[in-house]
Amino acid sequence: MSRFDVAFADYAADLQALRAVRDAVFVEEQQVPAELERDALDPLCAHVIARDAEGRAIGTGRLAPDGKIGRMAVLRDWRGRGVGLAMLRLLLRRAAEAGLAEVHLHAQVDAEGFYAAEGFIPVGERFEEAGIQHQAMQRPLGRPAAIETAPQAQAAVVAVLASARRAAIIYSRDLDPGLLDRPEVLAAFRRLAVRGGEVRLLLQDVAAPQRAHAPLIALAQRLPTAFAIRVIDEPVDLNYPSAFAASDTGGWYFRPLGHRLEGEVMLDGAARMRQLRTVFDAAWERARPATELRALGI
Repeated sequence: MSRFDVAFADYAADLQALRAVRDAVFVEEQQVPAELERDALDPLCAHVIARDAEGRAIGTGRLAPDGKIGRMAVLRDWRGRGVGLAMLRLLLRRAAEAGLAEVHLHAQVDAEGFYAAEGFIPVGERFEEAGIQHQAMQRPLGRPAAIETAPQAQAAVVAVLASARRAAIIYSRDLDPGLLDRPEVLAAFRRLAVRGGEVRLLLQDVAAPQRAHAPLIALAQRLPTAFAIRVIDEPVDLNYPSAFAASDTGGWYFRPLGHRLEGEVMLDGAARMRQLRTVFDAAWERARPATELRALGI
């Protein structure tokens, strides 16, 4: 049985259940001292609680008044079933309803990819908290997030690909070595492809990634029905200075200068996504198939 429900908790009534989950995950499993797990902020937070079909608590998380999400915990037997994602999205909804401009959190490093897929961008260096490596992450609400570093750029592409329902588009100079060849980014492409999604890649230069044996080309070879690649020949398109990734649900990551990573990302920017799609579709129609990759069947 994997059915579960997620709702906001009544802190006073559900305190015992909240603590039971957190104690099992943080205190017993991760060896976090109990005095660090509990704090005076707890009663001031909005808490969510996940329950199984029998009403037993299986997960919890909280949103502090300053927009910090924390105490995200799911019992071991329920991990990988969407419980954490359902709780996180409910907390994000509460933050938006409260008019918060931004939410932030300290992610345990093995959960960094989980939060990146939901639009959280890493900020600063990793640090130790309660004896565990963490990464500070943040996500603006209702506005784009600035991208300034390579880790942020990688998180932005992961978020856009994860947000896609059926399709994603990539407008790139040369498959962006150092970005589109990162393991976490390739994994996001793979996840979209294997669940039936379509990826269109529009390149200004196909020779450079071909010579470099770009791993995204190898992925497209293994999953040819999911990938289509075209190459730009028209001067008007070769002179286009920017690069971007966009999904069919309104997610986008735009870089004004295509040879740099600095830009902005947003997961619910439908109007801007439609503008980028117009640019992409026009260039796609003028572009030629990547015959250099014909052996790959794409």
